[in-house]
Amino acid sequence: MNAHDTIVVGAGPVGLWTAAELALGGGRPLVLERAERRSPHSKALAIHPRTIEVLAMRGQEQPFLDGGLAVPDGHFAMLPARLDFRELATPFRFMLAHPQVRTEELLEQHALALGVVIRRGHRVSGLSQDEHGVTLRVDGPDGEYGITADHVVGADGAGSVVRQAAGIDFPGTDSTVFGFLGDVELADPPERPGFWHNAHGALLVAPMPGGRHRVTGYAPSVPATPTPEFLRETTNLIAGTDFGLHSPVWLSRFGNATRLAARYREGRVFLAGDAAHMHFPAGGVGLNVGLQDAMNLGWKLAAVQRGRADATLLDTYHSERHPVGVALGEHTKAQTALITATTEEGRSLRRFMADLLRTHPDVATALANMLTALDVRYPGAHPLAGLRLPATREQLHLLREGRPVLLAREADPALKDLAANADLQLYETELPWPTAAVLMRPDGHVWAAGDTAEQLADAMAELPLA
Repeated sequence: MNAHDTIVVGAGPVGLWTAAELALGGGRPLVLERAERRSPHSKALAIHPRTIEVLAMRGQEQPFLDGGLAVPDGHFAMLPARLDFRELATPFRFMLAHPQVRTEELLEQHALALGVVIRRGHRVSGLSQDEHGVTLRVDGPDGEYGITADHVVGADGAGSVVRQAAGIDFPGTDSTVFGFLGDVELADPPERPGFWHNAHGALLVAPMPGGRHRVTGYAPSVPATPTPEFLRETTNLIAGTDFGLHSPVWLSRFGNATRLAARYREGRVFLAGDAAHMHFPAGGVGLNVGLQDAMNLGWKLAAVQRGRADATLLDTYHSERHPVGVALGEHTKAQTALITATTEEGRSLRRFMADLLRTHPDVATALANMLTALDVRYPGAHPLAGLRLPATREQLHLLREGRPVLLAREADPALKDLAANADLQLYETELPWPTAAVLMRPDGHVWAAGDTAEQLADAMAELPLA
C-alpha cells in the first residue's frame, strides 16, 4: 500500500482544498509544491457567494468573512450597470474582497488540521501510470526521487506539468490583448469601488483589506513589466485622476489567452483549477471555479478510495465540470470583447448593454447567478437531481463532515430506517421544493429525491454507491 493514496500537485487554493476534502473523506493525501514559499502577491481577490457556500459546507467561512470586505454587487465586463447581489438566493449576498495570500493561509491551516502533508520545494518533472497507480518524478531539496500513489490531481496552474505529462491537450487561443494590475496606496481614493471606460481603456479601482487598493484594467498598450509611471499615467488618462497613487507593492500584466483541457481525467490523473482552464480574469471568477472543481472532485475521489462508492462515480467529474469550463471560457471572452471595446462603436455597444441590464432586471439577475455560479446544475435523472440547494447557513453546516446527508420535511420511521441502513445522517429541515426528502451530495447538490422513503430508496439504488 502506498503511503499516500493521492498526490496533489500544487499548493495554491485549489490544491489545498482538494487535499483537505480528501483528508476529510478519510484519505492520506500529499501535496507537492514546487515553490519553497508562498508568493506574497494576491492574483485573485474576489470570493463569490457560491464559494462562500462551499466554505460554509465545511464550517470554514467565518475566518474569511472576518478578514474580507463585503461588496454588495458585481459586474459583467466592467459595464456601469452593476449586478445587484442583494436579492440572490444565498445567505451570502455579496462578493467578498479577500486577498489570495490570506485565502491560501486559511486553506492551508484547514488542510493541516485534517492531517494533510505539504512538501514545498518539490518540483514534479514527469509521471507514468498503470492499472496500479501513478508514479511521479520529483526534484526535491535532496535530489531527484520517485513516488507512487493511487491517484494524482494536477492543481499546478496553467502551465501544468501534470497535464502535459499525462498527454492531455490544452486547446484554445493565445493572448491578443493585455491588462494591467497594481496593488497600491491611494492618497485620494474614490468613495466606492468604481469603473471608468473611454477611448484610452478601462479601469477598475477597488479597496483591499489592509488599506490598499487594487487598480486594474485594460489599455491598448501595456508593457511586459508595468512601472509605477505607466500605472499613474494610464489611470489619469482613463479616470481623469491618478487618485494620488503611490507605494505599489505589486505590478503585473496579464493576457486573454483562453484554453480548456480536452478532458479533466486521464486514467488515474485528474486536473483542477487553472491546470484545466485559463482565461482573461474578467469578473474575478477564476479562483472560484477552481475551488468548485476541487469541491466536486475531492469527495468523489475519497468516497471511491474508501469503498463508499463505485469507481464509475469518478467519470462524473469530467462530465459535470468540463461544461462549466466551456461556459467560463465563453463568458470571459465575451467580457473581454466588451472591456476592450474602446472605439466609438464599441462604446455604443457598451452603453446599449448597460441600458439593457438596467431595464431588464431579470437579465441582470441571470448574469449575477452565472458569475457567482449559483446557477450551476449537474445532470441527473430526477427533476431535482443536480440542483444546488438554496440553503440557509445552518443547512450548509449540515454537510460539514463531507458525506452525503438525507434532508426531510419530516423524519418518519421509514426514512429513519432508510438512513440507518444506508449509514446516512438524517435531518429534519425545510425544503425549497415540493418533495418529502432529498439525498444531498457533500458539495450541496441534490443526488436523489422522493416523496416517500420507498421512492427515495429506489432513486438511491440507481446511484454509484457501494
